Amino acid sequence: MCKVIVVGGGAAGMLAGIAATKQGAKVIVFEKMPNIGRKLLITGKGRCNITNACTTQELIKQLPGNGRFLYGAFSQFSNHDMVELLESHGLKTKVERGGRVFPVSDRAMDVVDKLREIFNIAGGKILPKKLVQEILVLDGKAIGVRCTDKSSELADAVVLATGGASYPGTGSTGDGYNMAEALGHTIVPLKPSLVPLECEMDYIKPLQGLSLRNVTASIVYKNEVLGHEFGEMLFTHFGVSGPIILSLSKVVAQAKKDGKDSLDLFIDLKPALSLEKLDARVQRDFALYSRKKLTNGLKDLLPSSLVPVIIDAACLQQEQDINQITKEQRKKFVETIKNFSVPIIGTRPLSEAIVTAGGISTKEINPKTLESKLVKALFLAGEVIDVDGFTGGYNLQAAFSSGFAAGTAAATISKNEV
Repeated sequence: MCKVIVVGGGAAGMLAGIAATKQGAKVIVFEKMPNIGRKLLITGKGRCNITNACTTQELIKQLPGNGRFLYGAFSQFSNHDMVELLESHGLKTKVERGGRVFPVSDRAMDVVDKLREIFNIAGGKILPKKLVQEILVLDGKAIGVRCTDKSSELADAVVLATGGASYPGTGSTGDGYNMAEALGHTIVPLKPSLVPLECEMDYIKPLQGLSLRNVTASIVYKNEVLGHEFGEMLFTHFGVSGPIILSLSKVVAQAKKDGKDSLDLFIDLKPALSLEKLDARVQRDFALYSRKKLTNGLKDLLPSSLVPVIIDAACLQQEQDINQITKEQRKKFVETIKNFSVPIIGTRPLSEAIVTAGGISTKEINPKTLESKLVKALFLAGEVIDVDGFTGGYNLQAAFSSGFAAGTAAATISKNEV
C-alpha cells in the first residue's frame, strides 16, 4: 500500500489526510500539539466559520493574496463540497449573514471532531505530540520526515501543511517556512493579515468597548486612500478591531513595510447620508433640542460615549448651548461625523493575527497538484503558502481546498511509485 505523510493536523492537513485515504493511501498525520485542529477551535469566535456560500469567482476575489492560484484546487474541492462532506457525515450547517457558513451547533469542536472521525473511518492515523523538524529528500524527491525526537518515518509522498505564524499557542509557529526554505523554497516575507490595529489612545480612550455598525472606514496616507471598507468595527483598549478593521489590516501592514508611517483611519459614521442630508438631519435635531446643551442634544444622532469625542474633534464645547452654535460650527460638526480621524500606529503583532500573509512562493508550486516545483513528491497546502484573504470563511476554504488537492495528488503520485 502506498504511504503519505501529512505534516500538520489543521484544516489543510486534515483535508489532505482525508483526500489521500479516500484515494486508497496509507496516511499518517504528524501533529506537534496534543490534539488536532487547535486553530480551528478559535475561528468564528469559537463557532468555526467553516466556509462561505459564494461562487468560486467571489471566493477568489475575497482572497486578494494570490487567490487565483487556487482556482484549480477550488475546482477539485469547492466550498459546496466542503459542506457536503460534513453534512454527509452527520454535521449540519447553516448559512448566516454575508454567506458565512457555521455548524448548526455553533461549536467549533464539532467540526474538529467530525474531521477526525471522517479521517479515522477512512483508515488514517494521527500521531500527536510529534514535531517534524526536517523533510527528508533523496535525489530531489521527498522520502519522509525526521522529528525532533530523532525518529524518522519514510513515505512515498509528503504534504507540508503546518499553518502560518499567527496564534503560536495553537501550534502555528512557522515551522513549515523553515523546512521549506531549507529545501530551497522562497519565503515571501511574513506580515500579519486580519489583525487589529493600534491607535493613538488619546483620541479614542473614552470609546473602549464601543461597537459601530454600518460605518465606512478608510486608511489614508497623505490624502491617498489605501483601503476602504463598510461594515462593523469595535474600539478596544489598544485601538480598533472588528470585521472591517481586520480587512484593512493587510493594507496597514504593507504601508508600514513600505515606510509609510503617517497613516490615519477615517471613519464615516453616517455613510448612508451625504453631507447635505446629514446637515439637514443635524439642523432638525438642533431645532428639537435648541434649549439644551450640545452634549445633551445629540442622543438621537450618536452613541452616548461617542458624543463628547466628536464634539471635541469638531473643536466645539460640550456645555455650549445648541441655539448659540453658528452655521460654520455646525458644518464643522457635520464634517467631523463624516470624517472622524484617528492616527494609526500600526498593526498588532503577527502572533495575534488571524491569518499570516506571505509564505512559500506560489511561483514554486504546481497550481493543479500543489506539488513543489523544486522537490518531487513534496506537496504544500494551507496557510504555509503565500495565499490569504478577508474574513468570512474564505481563508479556511483556501486551506480545505488546497489540502484536498494536495492530498489527492500525493496519493496518486505515491500509487505510481508502487
